[in-house]
Amino acid sequence: MIDISVSGLVKSFDREKNVLDGISFQIQSGERVGLLGPNGAGKTTLFKILTGEYDYNAGEVVIGGKKRLGLISQIPVYPEGFTVDDVLHSAFSEAYAVERQMRALEERLAVSPDDASTEAYGRLQTQFETLGGYEIDLQVNKIANGLSISPQMRARAFASLSGGEKTRINLARLMIENTEILLLDEPTNHLDLHAIEWLEGYLAQYKGTAVIISHDRYFLDHTVTRIIEIENGKAEFYPGNYSFYVAERQARAQERLRRYEKEQKELHRLEEAAARLRLWAFLGNDKIFKRAQSMEKRMDRLVSTDRPASRKTLHARFEEKEFAGDEVFSVKGLSKAYGEKTLFHGVELLVRGGERIALIGDNGCGKTTFLRILMGQEAADSGRVKWGPSVRKLYLPQQVVFPDENRTLLDTMLYAQNCSTQSARNRLAAYLFFGDDVFKRVRDLSGGERSRLWLCANMQDEVNLLLLDEPTNHLDMDSKEWLESALDDFSGTLLFVSHDRYFIDRFATRVLELSDGEIRDWQGDFQSYLRAREASGPQSAAKGQASAASKPETASKQKKQKSARGRVAPEKQLAALEREIARLEAEKARLEEEIAAASFDYQKLETLLQEKETLEAELGAQYAAWEAMASAMEE
Repeated sequence: MIDISVSGLVKSFDREKNVLDGISFQIQSGERVGLLGPNGAGKTTLFKILTGEYDYNAGEVVIGGKKRLGLISQIPVYPEGFTVDDVLHSAFSEAYAVERQMRALEERLAVSPDDASTEAYGRLQTQFETLGGYEIDLQVNKIANGLSISPQMRARAFASLSGGEKTRINLARLMIENTEILLLDEPTNHLDLHAIEWLEGYLAQYKGTAVIISHDRYFLDHTVTRIIEIENGKAEFYPGNYSFYVAERQARAQERLRRYEKEQKELHRLEEAAARLRLWAFLGNDKIFKRAQSMEKRMDRLVSTDRPASRKTLHARFEEKEFAGDEVFSVKGLSKAYGEKTLFHGVELLVRGGERIALIGDNGCGKTTFLRILMGQEAADSGRVKWGPSVRKLYLPQQVVFPDENRTLLDTMLYAQNCSTQSARNRLAAYLFFGDDVFKRVRDLSGGERSRLWLCANMQDEVNLLLLDEPTNHLDMDSKEWLESALDDFSGTLLFVSHDRYFIDRFATRVLELSDGEIRDWQGDFQSYLRAREASGPQSAAKGQASAASKPETASKQKKQKSARGRVAPEKQLAALEREIARLEAEKARLEEEIAAASFDYQKLETLLQEKETLEAELGAQYAAWEAMASAMEE
């Protein structure tokens, strides 16, 4: 059965350009479809057309079987004073209406029972049961717990929530309502890792149809089975998940380029031949003139492939400052609380040069606060942060705010860089702000455009430590790929908060998990962390004990992962390994001195020998990694 049918759809907001230019597709009942395309391609516009919020210029849109359709990004207006719990229970408004009729009949039957009223009451009971009336609290609690909607949040006024919180509550309400067609517009943007994993599980069991706009590559891989890509007003279709789409899209682009180049080569040959024939025909040979005309018609028929459009890409990188020393910063006894809520306490942490650290944890656990304390934008309740020599840090906040939101992009760059107008325009162009874009007001930019402008204004600064808070939020796929490419070339230290599992998996060489007021330190990449968390179980994880599985990967696996995911450039990764080996060698020398001094203290000697054994094993692994990488670079 077809749930959504779109035929020849055209939508324009002005006369010059169609956002959607004759798009046609069908979505079958129960399908999971990813809707992709660059920011501004018309994905959200299409969703609003499907819900009836937007009209369209031409074409036909049919929602099959009068099914209930819900859009996550569309937040209804609720009565004044409505709590979150009221919003969640509003999904059962029809069941509550039936329940009120049942209560009225109960009062009538208590006074004067009759057969007609008894039969009517029975019918209402059946209807109430069909609408899930006897399982209202069970369903509400199940969805609320899965999306981390706490009892405290459920008691809050809905109007007091942030935009992200309102989106999450609306998602929960539509799930409770068992909407038959879900339109999810960036559903993971305001969810933490646990909630994203829960949502994936929910969609796996969901019996309805789901169409998903998302830049979360892992989420798309786990949820969709078909991709519709919208670009330049047109749609292209890919029968698979995101990974299939990436490979197939590249293959199609290469085939189009090959076909185009072959046609251009043949056209060039025919043009030269036709020119010669016309020259000969000029001498009076009519037959040759007709042959030239025939060849030109053949050339017209041959032109069937448009020149493949190359996507605009960002051309910029982080300017780096050399880092002197091994220790970037250390944290001793750091604590922070708001009223009775403790975010973290007694945090001890050492960060060394070249590390790439993911800071993860549930929403509201204090990750952003921790970064703000590091940047000196917020004070800790106790403890201290000690910085290493020559550390130059740069912080990308989750919510980017500029000093004057009424300035144009061009003025913002002129004030930030104190440069010439042409230099400012050149830098803006490198970040995909072209032509009249530079005269936009900052206040009118989207979230992704704000992040791009912030990077444009700040990336010229020399830095060796980047602190990023949800850096891929609001970025489209192209912008994400550019940011990742820039970070690949950055050899400094990276500390980032993210729920983008692809981004974490690509960059993290160490994972810090903030939970229950403590930071647990998992040595190794994200996959190692996931395996260790699963293997150790909740009790061991609660103690923060990283198992052997969470140690850094072997050299051969590191090599495979680098080639597959494009991590740090080999020379920079080799230099990082050399720094780590030097640190371990120094630590080993210190231990050997302590062992010599403790030759008559049996208990201390045993402890020191165990430490040395552990250290030597780690040192051996680092040497093996260095040798493997050095050999690979020589090949």
